[in-house]
Amino acid sequence: MIIWLASYPKSGNTWVRILISSIIKFKEIDPNNPFALTDQIESYPNIKHFSDLVKDIKNPGEIIQNWVNSQDKLNLEKKIKIFKTHNLLGSFGKYSFTNTDNTAGVIHIVRDPRSIVSSLKNHFSLQDIYAAKKFILAKDNWVYGETAVLPTFVSSWKMHYLSWKNFPNNYLLIKYEDLLKNPKNEIKKIYNYLKKFFQLDLKDKDLDKILKLSTFENLQKKEKEGKFKESLEHLQTKEKINFFNSGPSNDWKTQLNPDLANELKKEFFSEMEELGYI
Repeated sequence: MIIWLASYPKSGNTWVRILISSIIKFKEIDPNNPFALTDQIESYPNIKHFSDLVKDIKNPGEIIQNWVNSQDKLNLEKKIKIFKTHNLLGSFGKYSFTNTDNTAGVIHIVRDPRSIVSSLKNHFSLQDIYAAKKFILAKDNWVYGETAVLPTFVSSWKMHYLSWKNFPNNYLLIKYEDLLKNPKNEIKKIYNYLKKFFQLDLKDKDLDKILKLSTFENLQKKEKEGKFKESLEHLQTKEKINFFNSGPSNDWKTQLNPDLANELKKEFFSEMEELGYI
């Protein structure tokens, strides 16, 4: 069965992946490399999950038709697996992204869309902040990301949030902002959630060790040392893009002009109000 680590792009998925992998494999933590254990949480959809199911691995139509087929195969081992995904939880015709037969639960990470915009601009080498606004509003938005990651249907921030928020089984909501404000409380929520699926016996001091290893400052430092293998290149300049770029300092109040901030607020008002962002 699969536990989905689901989020819209640039919402803190990688940060939570580090926390989860460190909790599950606590005895294997490398103090000099907080990213060392994250490979156990793969991205989905991935080429290796579909290579024997489709003829054209870059054809979104074939990927859609085999979402559930690939998950049926992954679950033949009868083990709990955790996959990172940015895919919307939805259907194209009769083809669903997943189902309750394959999914044990969801850890859903959300972030204020006003803060996501500037991160999207940097991460996807977009022309300007208005291109990032177009990205986050686009309901038909597909992402063609890293080499091994297949076309992913992210849609708009609103549609993505609404698609995952009502998953019926073992749903946990984690807000990026709460991780910043009270990380100890949030890691305890994650730990208690994972205890339902894994045999874990960590103490407060162990969780504190994980948090210390996983601070934004330390992750940024270790990325500069070359420890983070998922960094991207700018599409035009080919310069390395820092994944851990601004983090806590990325405040939409200083990054966005008032008109753009108000436009996003108007577009996503109900969802942002529900999440306590306004």
